[in-house]
Amino acid sequence: MTEPEVPGRRLIQASWIGTALFTVLAVGAAVVPDVLAAPSAVLDLVLFAIGFLAFCWSLLRAADRSREEELSVAGLWFLAGGSAPRSVQRDLLVPLGIQVVVAVATAAVRPFTPLAFGILVPLYGIGLIGVWAAAFGTFGPRPQPDRRRAAAPPPVSGRDRRRGR
Repeated sequence: MTEPEVPGRRLIQASWIGTALFTVLAVGAAVVPDVLAAPSAVLDLVLFAIGFLAFCWSLLRAADRSREEELSVAGLWFLAGGSAPRSVQRDLLVPLGIQVVVAVATAAVRPFTPLAFGILVPLYGIGLIGVWAAAFGTFGPRPQPDRRRAAAPPPVSGRDRRRGR
């Protein structure tokens, strides 16, 4: 039996590819900083920039969807609350976890070096998660306000009270 095609497969692949490149370069830069620190910092900044743009796009797309659907921060950027199938949660949250661990570990091994730029990389993972959720996530309908309630009377100002209105 074949699994159904998961939407956004390229986003998931991009998350894994970016994470693999980051991990290889960051660990290499921790071992051989004279050779790989600069390329590692450049990759960190590129992944951060991609993540920033992805995060902004997902925020705009989510704002558009929120008119009709009830979105949450946890559902959008961490795939909580059933907004994504388990396989997608795993395939997007595991790379994010790897990014966080590698970033903290390599920055801790070589503090005050360009490896500190690695701390910015997890925005790449969060941004791609947000893009996936904003494009393909499942969210419930937005509750509609009860239109049958009577409108509250307008507030009375102090000046109107003195005049007896």
